[in-house]
Amino acid sequence: MSNNPPQSGRPPGQASQNNQAVASADSNIDIEPMDTTADDGLPSPPGADGKFVFPISGVRCSLKESDVMLNDELDEVHFEEDDESRSEATMRFELKNVSQLKETALSSPTMVRNLPWKIMLIPRTQQQPDGSQSKALGFFLQCNADSESTTWSIQAQADLRILNQLDGKEPCVRKISHLYYYKENDWGYSYFISWKDLMDPEKGSIKNDTIIAEVHVTAEAPHGVEWDSKKLTGYVGLRNQGATCYMNSLLQVLFFTNQLRKAVYQMPTETDDSQKSVPLALQRVFYELQHSDKAVGTKKLTKSFGWETFDTFMQHDVQELTRVLLDNLETKMKGTTVEGTIPKLLEGKMLSYIKCKHVEYVSTKEESFYDIQLNVKGKKNIFESLREYTTPETMDGVNKYDAGEYGLQEADKGVIFTHFPPVLHLQLMRYQYDPLTDCNIKINDRYEFPSKMNLDPFLRKVEDTPAIYTLHAVFVHSGDNHGGHYVVYINPKGDGKWCRFDDDVVSRCSKKEAINNNFGGTSDDDLTSRHCTNAYMLAYIREAYLAEVLQPVGDTCIPDALVDRFNEEKRLEQLKRKEKNEQHLYMNIQVITEDQFVGHQGVDLFDPDRIKYKVFRLLKQAKIGQLMESLAHSLGYPATQMRIWPVQTRENGTCRPQVFDIEMAHSGRTLIEMAENETPWTIFVETVNPDSDCTELPEFDKENDVCLFLKFYDPFTRNIAYCGHVFFSISAKISDLLPILNERVGFPPNTPLLLFEEVKPNLVELIENMEDQLDRGLDEIMDGDIIIFQKSDVSAEHLELPTAKDYFKELINRIEVLFCDKNIPNNPGFVLRLSNKMDYMEMAVAAANHLQTDALLLQFFKCQSYRDGPGNPIKCTFEGTLRDLFPGHKPRQQKKLYFQLLNIKINELENKKPFKCNWVNTKYKEEKELVLYPNKDDTVAHLLKEATEHVEFSEAYSSHKLRLLELVSCRILQVQKDDSPLDCLNTATNKTYRIEEIPEDQLALTEDDCLVPAAHFNKEIFSTFGIPFLIRMKHNELFSVVKARIKAMLDYTDKDMEKIRFAIIIMGKIQYITEDPEYLVNLKDFECPIGAMQPRPWLGLDHINRAPKRSRHLQEKAIKIHN
Repeated sequence: MSNNPPQSGRPPGQASQNNQAVASADSNIDIEPMDTTADDGLPSPPGADGKFVFPISGVRCSLKESDVMLNDELDEVHFEEDDESRSEATMRFELKNVSQLKETALSSPTMVRNLPWKIMLIPRTQQQPDGSQSKALGFFLQCNADSESTTWSIQAQADLRILNQLDGKEPCVRKISHLYYYKENDWGYSYFISWKDLMDPEKGSIKNDTIIAEVHVTAEAPHGVEWDSKKLTGYVGLRNQGATCYMNSLLQVLFFTNQLRKAVYQMPTETDDSQKSVPLALQRVFYELQHSDKAVGTKKLTKSFGWETFDTFMQHDVQELTRVLLDNLETKMKGTTVEGTIPKLLEGKMLSYIKCKHVEYVSTKEESFYDIQLNVKGKKNIFESLREYTTPETMDGVNKYDAGEYGLQEADKGVIFTHFPPVLHLQLMRYQYDPLTDCNIKINDRYEFPSKMNLDPFLRKVEDTPAIYTLHAVFVHSGDNHGGHYVVYINPKGDGKWCRFDDDVVSRCSKKEAINNNFGGTSDDDLTSRHCTNAYMLAYIREAYLAEVLQPVGDTCIPDALVDRFNEEKRLEQLKRKEKNEQHLYMNIQVITEDQFVGHQGVDLFDPDRIKYKVFRLLKQAKIGQLMESLAHSLGYPATQMRIWPVQTRENGTCRPQVFDIEMAHSGRTLIEMAENETPWTIFVETVNPDSDCTELPEFDKENDVCLFLKFYDPFTRNIAYCGHVFFSISAKISDLLPILNERVGFPPNTPLLLFEEVKPNLVELIENMEDQLDRGLDEIMDGDIIIFQKSDVSAEHLELPTAKDYFKELINRIEVLFCDKNIPNNPGFVLRLSNKMDYMEMAVAAANHLQTDALLLQFFKCQSYRDGPGNPIKCTFEGTLRDLFPGHKPRQQKKLYFQLLNIKINELENKKPFKCNWVNTKYKEEKELVLYPNKDDTVAHLLKEATEHVEFSEAYSSHKLRLLELVSCRILQVQKDDSPLDCLNTATNKTYRIEEIPEDQLALTEDDCLVPAAHFNKEIFSTFGIPFLIRMKHNELFSVVKARIKAMLDYTDKDMEKIRFAIIIMGKIQYITEDPEYLVNLKDFECPIGAMQPRPWLGLDHINRAPKRSRHLQEKAIKIHN
């Protein structure tokens, strides 16, 4: 599975408690005079005794953990002794005659989670380091060992005990935790207890040659076996499409948020597209979860999202999907009767404030939130995280608050909640960026959360109803940052009766399993808490709204039109399933009529790859009468006005109609027999000409007549016209055909004609002797033969394709090529008919003529073999033909190429090397990408010369000279020398290259001058950002002069400079430069230490990054709902 996304940030505009941002008095935050009364309604910093002081209804008090984390007893779920679906059980095995034990001993089975469990005891001998043999007792727990299935699995934890039979003595206990499956159906210890200790009566394990083995096992619901979730719990699960467990968990929680489910049902979807409507698809999932007896599929839902199969195998962040899905639903609810449901349920309010310490000013801004993200690292529980979240941050030093006319002031910055919603989502930030590995890591520390909590202490003012919350759902993730599995524990009715939803399997569980076992962390003596399995997101419901949020949603809450629609969908799906199950009983019959031959310009009478058949589905055992009845009903002709001609593929590769033995058909033979087991069976149906007065088809003597199909070729238009078919005696002369042919095209009866026989795709022969009998003049005459005729015209001899034979010879090499612009997504492109014999330039000219451009300004790309997209470029020096360019393609299959328009000619481009770099202006504030095309053997100097044609020099103080810098992670590594070959520059790594104009004061450097690389960072040197630059420094000059130079270079204000702390970064360590105005520059500080492998020292500018932060790594794909 793929990576889990990092924690996303707070709602837009929300202040971060750990980000020392400097707000401005003239920003869009409301400014108001500070209330100087005893209680201003804003929190105070921690008291001197270390306790956190917070206002409650205007009264200051000490906030304790017990005020928030309310105690709630863990009510265990009770299973009957004979309930085979129970999650835990204690089994006991009394083994007698232990001293005689030679082989495996098994207890009788005990059923847990509908699977048989047995205690397995085995005498074992173990080789000791000194070569002696040591005997011991092996103790194992076996599960489902007699099953032949290979698909089952079950996760279980157990205590294995050998009971001590002496009064008051403790048993010998060891714990196991294991995923059981068919290859590992037993688990335990080969050396549980030494045989010597076991057989010693004084130690109590044995009495009267008898031992008592006991196991307490706790198991999750199994997978891959028969498990009736509906019968055992009353609920059903959701099927996993590959990696959609995160989505399944969210859908179950939304489903059991009954007020939301009811609103979703009420969304108007009567006219929605069943393929693209997200609300309709969600209604369908909710309806099936409410009414189905088996696990529900989600393919229609993900299809409505616009997701491809790949998306369902990409695991994402459940919290991110929550936001995206709820935003989509909220948008779709606008203008309906349920508008505002989601904000009413989930939207809370908080007040962001900045309160000056020494002047009477405070700025506040109320903001909405749909979830709260809580730090887990270093925190014990929710209380500590919320306390940190609401603890004000002091803005002092370089981070003072800009209070407008009062200037920079020390201030407290923080947030306080003003309203908690009925449904509160808490995201536990278990993923954090690790600078050492440059990726997100999962924090598996123990983190506690209560089943009930009181959030009144975190409100600015107590609301009308207490902010007491009951835990409704626990999202649990097992795994690490590279992937894993999601399940969700839900308290459906808010009564403490919990269920575990693991995709398609739903099982009852205890409150301890749902809550305590998902705190995370590790413990040697508690294997129920697995290291990488812990809560990731929590859903709480405010007790005052519990009845409303969890209101019953009966069938009366579902619109009748919606029920009817889903019932009809179900009926059609059952019908399709039935058809699929009975598919082997049916055959498809593909019907073509004479109308479909009209306009065909290729070989034979039609193109099998492009023709649109009329398809009839009949039972294989049906008779000819049923087929004729179906044809009559569909085509509108009575059976007496239709004749069937099966279409047969001949040995020479042609595809022609042949005579049908009607007597055999009426002998009682079935359709599949008549089709000679060919399915689909293709037939040509001859019908009475509707324009004639005939009411019956002409007689056909299969012994003496032949059915010929006629085509007319016009060399002037290079067009083939279909002229129908004719029944002709095989003993008649070919010349007897001429009047019929002239009549078909409207020529005078004596018009001279040339006749050709279309023998096979690459063979069209001229019929020279018109006086021959038909059976002698044609090659192996058969029904379905094709005669091509044209006017015998001397004036056509100068044409490119003067005869039908020339036309079909050229046709064999004709291909259709689709050209698509590679730079335009989903470009429909254009189709050209080309010849297989064309070379590269002839193809380029044809495409250029269509695009009205120069053929040398086009570059072509092959289509990728594994997916639809541009592949490798085709060189203009390609020496083969188009046949060589498209090897292995079907002759009639449309080919595809991609192209792009160029600014330089392709023959020049192929001698060059694309070089991507950035151009930065003289104030180091704007970058733009450059793609240059130097020759492959050029140097940096040649590259810079080409760059002068693509950049604009500054008007003032311009040197008109350029340099090339090598950068990594927003830092300058080195300046490339002008004579450096471009082949030595690696553009495929994480390095980037930048071209910039050399400032005039850096052109001529003295012995005392040095160019020092400078970069921006914030607190830690790995968090570099912005555009780095080179600054000229002189040995022993005042550093204040250097700062003035930087200020002018970056166009900074005095206030900007006040917020920057300067440092020298040497060997990865920060050495801040003193604020002493007399401090002098020592260039030795910027020299590389001897033998150091680190980059040379650089000047760091430590200040806050004002640029918008990216919320994810570039490699990660955001969740999108496209509809």
